[in-house]
Amino acid sequence: MTRDELKALVRTVPDFPEPGIQFRDITTLIAHGPGLAASIGHMADHVTGARASAIAGMEARGFIFGAAVAVRLGLGFVPVRKPGKLPVETIGVDYALEYGTDRLEIDPAAVDLGERVVIVDDLIATGGTALAAVELLRRAGAVVDHAVFAIDLPDLGGADKLRAAGVAVDVLMDFEGD
Repeated sequence: MTRDELKALVRTVPDFPEPGIQFRDITTLIAHGPGLAASIGHMADHVTGARASAIAGMEARGFIFGAAVAVRLGLGFVPVRKPGKLPVETIGVDYALEYGTDRLEIDPAAVDLGERVVIVDDLIATGGTALAAVELLRRAGAVVDHAVFAIDLPDLGGADKLRAAGVAVDVLMDFEGD
């Protein structure tokens, strides 16, 4: 499937979670077998050029895309979790949200020193979560210089923030403005 065909599978939900927001819902994309398979294929093609030895995905939708890309390429998957979800000692990073803060954690043993890890997620908006994941993985010893997203909301600037942090960004589709 082409990127335009994939983009047509993403549902826009107006005024969610608050008035004026156009929510880009991937539920309709991942429910469409050929669309999901094509998305994973396109994302895997981007990862192949990054010479990754592992894929990291952020909870929760990054698990869908990241794990599937990892399986497709025969690579390991590093789950970047919300706090308190891992049964071992973790390392974590706090990051700012629009209203407050959040935290991401990983098992530091999941990453080898110098391992090339590519971040895969469903959407890049303001970049807060992705930047926190980059910081966390780098703190664990990984080399993180590439990220792949199904959707970019370029008006929110997240992809540019990642690039400024030394991370190349690839996306399957973008939704500007509206």
